[in-house]
Amino acid sequence: MTTAPGLDPAESSTPASEGVGVLADPESLPARVLALDAAWPRAGEPPSGLVEEARAVVAQLVAALEAGRVRAATPDPTAADGWRIHAWVKTGILLGFRLPGMTEYRDGPIIAARDKAAFGVLDLLESESSRAASAAGAPWRIVPGGTAVRNGVHLEPGVTIMPPAYANVGAWVGRGTMIDSHALVGSCAQVGQAVHLSAAAQIGGVLEPAGARPVIVEDGAFIGGGAGLYEGVIVSRGAVVAAGTVITGQSRLLDLVAERELRGTPDAPLVVPANAVVIPGTRPATSAWARERGISVTLPLIVKYRDAGTDARVALEDALR
Repeated sequence: MTTAPGLDPAESSTPASEGVGVLADPESLPARVLALDAAWPRAGEPPSGLVEEARAVVAQLVAALEAGRVRAATPDPTAADGWRIHAWVKTGILLGFRLPGMTEYRDGPIIAARDKAAFGVLDLLESESSRAASAAGAPWRIVPGGTAVRNGVHLEPGVTIMPPAYANVGAWVGRGTMIDSHALVGSCAQVGQAVHLSAAAQIGGVLEPAGARPVIVEDGAFIGGGAGLYEGVIVSRGAVVAAGTVITGQSRLLDLVAERELRGTPDAPLVVPANAVVIPGTRPATSAWARERGISVTLPLIVKYRDAGTDARVALEDALR
């Protein structure tokens, strides 16, 4: 059987979340999303039949994302940088934002919200994926205090989230990962297993253009407090990004160990090597005017690759999870 891109063949026939039902033909979901996107008028009101069809398809996509049956990007050793991007998934999410209507959420007179009708809030205790994590013997640990996870986010068993944190639609978070206070997991970001996102870490999201690579943090990486990852950068397996480091897809990354310069481009965003230890650095600005004034610009530096000492400093006690 040929599986549609972004669909997990082992899960493609399992039920979607409650109230949505089973995908009648999960293999057709990418084609249905793209057909609806092409048919949607660029000006004026869409016909009611098109809206209702799109509502059903977007609901199925969100349920499949939430259950982990669909991902915006999947590991693929034959693809560039080891990841296959599924642009149709982001096209489907954007289709959801075009749907008319809002849903209101209220818990008393102070806590209230209003969002597009296609995207609600994941029930962190009673959703299908939450029950699946509990059944796997590794329930999510969501500490009270203001965390929100949008529906269409997939959390693997054993994820821990400290408050307040936020995960946006299309994100995928691997088993045993820690999302610390004030951390953001942006739309369609892919975060591997046993990752630590420290307090105030920002994992940028991307929806447009649909073919753009999301930010990817591979298994075992450690992202320090206040670090920012944006524009499709990949942080490879086991890498450590020190507190306050900002890395974008088009950053220059200087490897002081291998004495090389790594650069990202819009078409091929930067890849941080496996087990690299990256800290904030600077380089002199190049113009004569800037040199006269001693001006420097920031850039990330690889100062070493992980060793036993690094592992000891970034290790998390099991009790924290």
